[in-house]
Amino acid sequence: MSAIAETVDIGQLIGRTLGIKHGSAHIAGTGILVRTIARWQQEGLLAEEIAAKYRTLRLDQVHAALAYYYANKAAIDSELQALDREADELEKTAAARA
Repeated sequence: MSAIAETVDIGQLIGRTLGIKHGSAHIAGTGILVRTIARWQQEGLLAEEIAAKYRTLRLDQVHAALAYYYANKAAIDSELQALDREADELEKTAAARA
């Protein structure tokens, strides 16, 4: 068997399709968003720990997601910040109602 036949095109590991997860980058064949993987890493988890957290993920998928994140860091960090702001607003609204 040749080495070429055994290789994986890492570009195939990440998907971004309108209508799936609102067009957000995700690990192909899963519902797991790249930004979710990035958030876990930001919280201190190693790639191996992230893969273990999602038992259906392979380590190469986690590394592909992290590579995608670092290649698109500004855009994904912006998405994460927007989600954080939205969560803060929801918490303030809930606290004001209590």
